[in-house]
Amino acid sequence: MAHIPNGPTVNLELVTFRQALNAANTPSAEYDIGKWLYAPNFYSEYRYILGTRGEKPLICIGINPSTARPDALDNTLKSVERIALHNGYDSFLMFNVYAQRATSPDDMERQCNEALHRENMEAFRYVLGLSEAPAVWAAWGAIIEKRDYLPRCLRDMLAAGEEFGARWFCAGAISKKGHPHHPLYLRKDELLRPFDVKGYLERL
Repeated sequence: MAHIPNGPTVNLELVTFRQALNAANTPSAEYDIGKWLYAPNFYSEYRYILGTRGEKPLICIGINPSTARPDALDNTLKSVERIALHNGYDSFLMFNVYAQRATSPDDMERQCNEALHRENMEAFRYVLGLSEAPAVWAAWGAIIEKRDYLPRCLRDMLAAGEEFGARWFCAGAISKKGHPHHPLYLRKDELLRPFDVKGYLERL
């Protein structure tokens, strides 16, 4: 089932990331919070984090969330989980450059909701802090060209990553424009390799 946004996220009363995290750590009848980290912990117009809990997570960065939720991963997140496990990580955390939920990136809002972006960055700093040496998988493909604000959001993520000593990786072929490969259709035994996200952003 596709998700088409109901309207601009500025019209929503946002759950802050800290509020969402507190709820995500509260027992739920919907899913096992010992296995899943899901913030907000309900299906909504935006999502900060969806992933599994572990000691050595791989943070995967897409552009924006779709319909996946705990125990109902879409094919992209199934691929993310397989590749994370194959590369020696015990868990994965799906994150996004922009938190608005939309199955088709063409449906993303035209203007950046700065409040939503700030909360998304709070969430990113949180997941970076879960590891002594956070591993970040760049996995957004050419979709980053869909909206003018996306590269700026990614630059903020790069700055946060530098604070935490993050190492950036990619998997699969790099496009002619330098975009890292999207997780869908990657082999399950695909190996991660270093990705120069700073150089990429300078050329973007």
